[in-house]
Amino acid sequence: MTPEYITEQSLQEFIQAAFREDIGPGDFSSLGSIPEGTQGKAQLLIKGDGIIAGVEMAKRIFHAFDPELRVEILIQDGKEVRFGDVGLKVYGKATSILSSERLVLNCMQRMSGIATITHRLTQKILHTKARLMDTRKTTPNFRLMEKWAVAIGGGLNHRFALYDMVMLKDNHVDFAGGISKAVNSTVDFLKEKGLNLKIEVETRTLEEVHEAASLPQVDCIMLDNMDYATMREAVKIINGRAKTEASGGITEETLVDVAECGVDYISMGALTHSVKSMDISLKAF
Repeated sequence: MTPEYITEQSLQEFIQAAFREDIGPGDFSSLGSIPEGTQGKAQLLIKGDGIIAGVEMAKRIFHAFDPELRVEILIQDGKEVRFGDVGLKVYGKATSILSSERLVLNCMQRMSGIATITHRLTQKILHTKARLMDTRKTTPNFRLMEKWAVAIGGGLNHRFALYDMVMLKDNHVDFAGGISKAVNSTVDFLKEKGLNLKIEVETRTLEEVHEAASLPQVDCIMLDNMDYATMREAVKIINGRAKTEASGGITEETLVDVAECGVDYISMGALTHSVKSMDISLKAF
């Protein structure tokens, strides 16, 4: 359930940067009001229905701040939750719990919201071969967690960043002078640099689909903002020579119709750029 690009180092770098942002020189509210060494315990209260995500991240956050905190996980990532459920309990220094609280909640609330919508939409297209994917339309410096949440919700991660896959979009094609020129130049570049990366090409018309499908170096063809009839025709033209990805303005209302056009993948920026966070809180008990 953890994508391969998420490493312990990348998570710890994020956690430390987030602590610097949130705590800085010190959590003076906790340090000033609570006697040193006071022990406490708190539980994570779920205040919505959906799919929980970020539990493993929460455990890392607590332990990064204070290795002596004890975390008892009650509900694992990817499980369905209901209002009133308790996701985990944490025991240890009261000040450590409070200083870690906001980062834990910020991560889990957003990750759970993303996992919930991803799960809901994925269920709608199970009768087709299409798989739901995310995009690079993510929150700066929070992409690791957002894409992890998509995976927890049952979706696929598209390329993580600009460096792990080539995607030749409309602007690349237009600046390069056409699809064939863009692809051929890219192939030469990758060979020169010793890079083994998949190449995806965005197409806007059936003419562009024909051109992209004729190039054996193209691994995936994006069908951008096409109506259903055009998309179905594009899938026939490609005929398995490359994977197909539907993209552009796809909503929950249009998702099933798009999936039934026969595409392999459907990418939706809405999974990460406009999701509603789940209501979660951490309360002493």
